[in-house]
Amino acid sequence: MTQRQGVLAACAGIVVTFLAVQLGALALVEPFKQAGYQTVPDPQNPVNSVVYVGVLLVATAAILVALKYGGKRILRAFIVLTGGMITAYVVGIFPGVVVGGVNVLPYAAAGVLVVALYAYPEWWVIDLAGVVMGAGAGALFGISFGVLPAIVLLGALAVYDAISVYGTEHMLTLASGVVELKVPVLLVYPTVRGYSFRERAAEVAARDDDVAAEADGQSDEGTAASEREGEAETHGEEGRDSIMIGLGDAVMPTVMVASAAFFVTDVPHVAGVPLPAATAIVGTTLGLLVLLRMVLQGRAHAGLPLLNGGAIGGYLVGALASGLSLVSALGLGPYL
Repeated sequence: MTQRQGVLAACAGIVVTFLAVQLGALALVEPFKQAGYQTVPDPQNPVNSVVYVGVLLVATAAILVALKYGGKRILRAFIVLTGGMITAYVVGIFPGVVVGGVNVLPYAAAGVLVVALYAYPEWWVIDLAGVVMGAGAGALFGISFGVLPAIVLLGALAVYDAISVYGTEHMLTLASGVVELKVPVLLVYPTVRGYSFRERAAEVAARDDDVAAEADGQSDEGTAASEREGEAETHGEEGRDSIMIGLGDAVMPTVMVASAAFFVTDVPHVAGVPLPAATAIVGTTLGLLVLLRMVLQGRAHAGLPLLNGGAIGGYLVGALASGLSLVSALGLGPYL
């Protein structure tokens, strides 16, 4: 396999993963609603989006502090256990094995994911876990954020992502530490045969330790291992040996897709999918293709401006094509 073929295969894998997350979320929205998974009492309230963005900022700061002051093991455990919890939510909607009045299947599935991530965090294990976690998270947020709150949320996060990558650049610092954790915060796609994410993460950890020892705890930006929100790096003498993209890049536009499918009713369907949700998927995919083209030019890029923008734009195209007014499509009716 040539280098170009490997890169194209990795890009195809990313596109397939995004589609799997979005289609998985669409399949989960109604069962999640029936199971009572909606996380807020009023999903149409835009204040929910403001609160969530605030929580995200605090969480990002906490992650940076944990990475800097030796809290990596605690952080890794928290992320892995969160993944197990989301997996339990996803599996819990299916008929299970009842023992003593308790469905043990969700707990068994969560246990398998946790053990797999700890025992063998290779790239394909991380990616499979990421699809389950991404679909579950996308559906949870989708049924909890109405159309207007979803648009506000995605717009705010797109702006934040651009600032954090092109302005403060703290996402680059975060990315280096996250690679070492070997958790599904990053999705990993090899471009060469024999690639091992476990070995790559160990190399990054060793180099970071060396840099810390030599520079009195200061990190070397040259060892920033990859990307979180659409950031990428070239590895090795032969060129890029992997492409990484943040799980959040897949989840956030999926919120728009799931919200459109759940809250926008009485619209045409395409292959069983409400038209606004289907066009949101198309918009996300177009944004992803543009992002990948930019990333392959060799520098870090913020993913959410393109991905969220594509999802929102695609949704609006489908909503207007369905006969909704712009006010209705934006969810502004109650405020006008």
